[in-house]
Amino acid sequence: MRDDSFRFLKGFAMGAANVIPGVSGGTIAFITGIYERLIDALKRIDLTTIRMVLDFRLKDAWERIDGRFLTALGLGVVVSILSLARFLKWGFEHHSVLVWAFFFGLIAASLPAVGKLVRRWSRGALGALVLGAGVALSMAFLTPASENDHPFYLIVCGVVATCSMIIPGLSGSFVLLLMGNYKLIMIEAVNALSSGELGEALRILVPVGIGGVVGVVALARVLSWLFSTWHDIAVALIAGFIAGSLVIIWPWKDTLTETFVRKGEEKEKIIGFEHWHMPDFGVGATWSALGVMMGGVVLIVLLEVFAARSSPGEGKDA
Repeated sequence: MRDDSFRFLKGFAMGAANVIPGVSGGTIAFITGIYERLIDALKRIDLTTIRMVLDFRLKDAWERIDGRFLTALGLGVVVSILSLARFLKWGFEHHSVLVWAFFFGLIAASLPAVGKLVRRWSRGALGALVLGAGVALSMAFLTPASENDHPFYLIVCGVVATCSMIIPGLSGSFVLLLMGNYKLIMIEAVNALSSGELGEALRILVPVGIGGVVGVVALARVLSWLFSTWHDIAVALIAGFIAGSLVIIWPWKDTLTETFVRKGEEKEKIIGFEHWHMPDFGVGATWSALGVMMGGVVLIVLLEVFAARSSPGEGKDA
């Protein structure tokens, strides 16, 4: 029961993180030590599991996909989205620097612990670290593509967006913006669904959904294979993604936004960043942001101390 409570809290943190552009639930899963277990559980949602369900071997199917773990985590994500995520969204809209600062401290402080997961820093691992950082860093400077409603491109959007939600350091909604289809998928299709234009909504959402399912199933298998075969390189690559994402999360920068209309309300969405700069230490708000940033650092330190004093952790039998 105690383990379930901690998994719920980790899922809660994952749900909250998805509100912030550049922060993914995968990042939180990785720094809280449940990432590999999550990937293994997702990998087992396959034809074998489906056959077990069809044969009414529900208990076997539940155990095969690590159902108790996924349920506790999933409940945390859902509760977070319905509660804390809304508060964070409000905070991001009205006090964005403070929210950026908290997550910057949180993720920066977690990097040493992530680095320790690499058993041996070989040339391959160092190369993977640089590659991951470069990919994540480039996200901040890419120009969004034009909108494209071709079914194949929508499937690709679903694949890429879902994969980026799983890969630490990459934000799914931000990737959709870069691919040019955020407005089409998240605004127009959702508006069509709520206004009763079911055909138009499904024309967009079905291909995206197919791509999303394919993305999760395929990526979970690829990542599971990477962790079992090239563990240090996989961890170093993810550490690079997380390190590179710090540029996007840096609190003191100018954001490029675009206004969308959803359900009759205007919404501003970040589409890029420019003009990174150092904080003005003569302003009280800067010190507030630095204090919040240190709060994120302290939280990670406390979590590491607690984890060190606790038993086994998130092993398969935890």
